[in-house]
Amino acid sequence: MLAKQMGTTNVLIALVCAATVTLALPVASESGLPRGTIQSRFSELGPRADDIDLNPYPTKPRLTFRNDGTFKITVFSDLHYGENPWDDWGLQQDIDSTSLMNTVLDSETPDYVVLNGDLITGENTFRENSTTLVDEIVAPLNKLKIPFSSTHGNHDNEPNITHAEEIRRELKVAPLSYTRFAPSWADGEGYGPGTYWVPVYTKASDRNPSLILWFFDSRGGFSEGANSTALPDWVDAKVADWVKLTVTKMNAAWGPAEKVERGSLAFVHIPPHAVLALQTNLNSTQDPGLNEDLLGSGSTQASGDPANGGKDEPFWDAVNSEIKNLHGVISGHDHGNEWCKREPTKNVIFCFDKHSGYGGYSGTGWGHGVRNVVFRSPKPSVGPETWIRMEDGETHARIILDSSYN
Repeated sequence: MLAKQMGTTNVLIALVCAATVTLALPVASESGLPRGTIQSRFSELGPRADDIDLNPYPTKPRLTFRNDGTFKITVFSDLHYGENPWDDWGLQQDIDSTSLMNTVLDSETPDYVVLNGDLITGENTFRENSTTLVDEIVAPLNKLKIPFSSTHGNHDNEPNITHAEEIRRELKVAPLSYTRFAPSWADGEGYGPGTYWVPVYTKASDRNPSLILWFFDSRGGFSEGANSTALPDWVDAKVADWVKLTVTKMNAAWGPAEKVERGSLAFVHIPPHAVLALQTNLNSTQDPGLNEDLLGSGSTQASGDPANGGKDEPFWDAVNSEIKNLHGVISGHDHGNEWCKREPTKNVIFCFDKHSGYGGYSGTGWGHGVRNVVFRSPKPSVGPETWIRMEDGETHARIILDSSYN
């Protein structure tokens, strides 16, 4: 079994800019904000309003709430396909993981699925066919025509696979994938390619979405190739600028989230460092769910090397200050934890997923399953209900993500 990757090295990522200047008359953007007269694909000034498209899926079906006002998300986390592909043990783990996906999807019938990181154990696969594991993972979703999104984890960045390669393959083989690449300012893969958002509408004919699903790339793992080096295991500070600008453009085009009642939910594979402090104050009644994975070095963002302490704070600050009506932040990574708890410094509810895959490390009695999240109304004042569903159908750790949850 594989243990969590512990520790990273400092990686200095510089955005090298070669400004291409085009002079033009200012024109209004779709948000009503003026477009700049100097255009540059990459700029040391960071992201621009022009990089943010408020209609990011013009050719895909709009995601909508059901007629009864509900919207159900099922989260598969830490599937870890591709371990030990050279023996029967490894192949059986993938067979069992696919069986779990089929069982859960048939009985839960979600409106949307999230694959929340560590889809593939990239250090353990064969380089020549690593991306074809994506085909296996999305096959149950393709068969049932269920729309979905992916985040990517530390094991998805390894000498045999990268986040960008997985995204490209997913988009090629899964017509209903809503995963997409971060905008051009992200310097290719430097800031994590899988940072994006997905709109959900009350009705397909609505002009404005009533729910935004946010997906953040926490990076981690190792670079590809023979001279592999550790990658930063936190959401890059530059993403904070993108969050602020994106929310500003949404508010200008659609109205402030507080006034038009637009809710949000965020997903990221490696949990933010702030949640490390929550584990010491868990109450098994108030904060139900498995608590068997002790958080420490490598368990949260920017915690592997003391020199990296606090480097995820710009991201954590921006998510919680800029994104209004945020119901919660959901992470995987730590396979033995299922609990939720309110993070007091930001007043936001954090939840762990359930370890879904048969690959990856595990423990006696931990089992395998998913986290379900059901929005009971498009209105953000009505908190979604969430719980853990095991492979055999047993459910537990059911809570409501609203102001009454402490």
